[in-house]
Amino acid sequence: MTKRIGFFTRILDDAEPGMRYRLAREQIVHAERLGFDTAWIAQHHFNRDEGGQPSPFVFLANVAAVTSRIRLGTGIVTLPLDEPVRVAEDAAVLDHLSGGRLELGLGSGGTASSFAAFGLDSAERGAIFGGKVATLRRALRGEPLGGGNRLYPDAGTLDRRIWQATFSAAGGARAGEAGDGLLLSRTQPRPQGRPDLSLAELQLPIVQAYHTALPAGAAPRILASRSVFVADRGAEARRLAETGLRRVAAHFAAQGHVILGDSLDDLLRTFDSHVGTPDEVAESLSRDVTLAHASEVSVQVHSIDPPHPAILRSIELFAAEVAPALGWREPTRPALARVV
Repeated sequence: MTKRIGFFTRILDDAEPGMRYRLAREQIVHAERLGFDTAWIAQHHFNRDEGGQPSPFVFLANVAAVTSRIRLGTGIVTLPLDEPVRVAEDAAVLDHLSGGRLELGLGSGGTASSFAAFGLDSAERGAIFGGKVATLRRALRGEPLGGGNRLYPDAGTLDRRIWQATFSAAGGARAGEAGDGLLLSRTQPRPQGRPDLSLAELQLPIVQAYHTALPAGAAPRILASRSVFVADRGAEARRLAETGLRRVAAHFAAQGHVILGDSLDDLLRTFDSHVGTPDEVAESLSRDVTLAHASEVSVQVHSIDPPHPAILRSIELFAAEVAPALGWREPTRPALARVV
């Protein structure tokens, strides 16, 4: 089953901000050159280690200027922390600048500490999100916004390119009922006392709820993001993965999260990561049953976060070898032989 393939970045390269943005832009340009269909970026406020980009529309406008085909997605805009009419305006401008390439991913946000800086209570983010989504939709559809105002520039078909991110079946149903796309995370929290649950056990109920709620005749749009790092040599892939995953595991353990063990394989299971040579990664992804339901698979190197040249090579190997091996795209000429 062919699928769209995407590249996702939280913009976490180990560099100062300007260089981080330039490296991420280069990675997206590289992905477009290799036939990726979409590029997605995250929005995070304040925390350098959580994510390096609080202003996704600004960054994607810069990327739009140096790309021509790849679709540009927000994964996600934390809508409770934004003014929905302004989000609609920025999204519409970016969509016009990019030639209609924007995919508008939205979510309620997961970093509780960020809400205080905006004078909000994170416990109320669900209700805030619902109200702001409704306002955003009215704006994108050109409906009256008060005072005789309507959105300018117009948003065209952008209201039909909304995606919702969620960790819950209720959220999947909400996205389906609205006819929106569904964004599934690369990993997600396990319920209390069940740290061993697989990602599929957590996400398949979300997918089912989404399909059940989707209006008759509406085509499902399901993007599954996955942590994927591919290298020419398995030993090198595992070495870089261990460096990154041990760093993030220490941070998670300090916050009280359960780590499934101390070996690298334990860390790979804890953080739902697919690491190795193209054959190894293809075999690992083939066991992820949620992916059979996805119309698009978007790959990211977090929380491994290898050096920039290794990210570029991983993008090449995924496009040239992994995706074709899984039947997600037609085989292309092999990537240039290069050892990372």
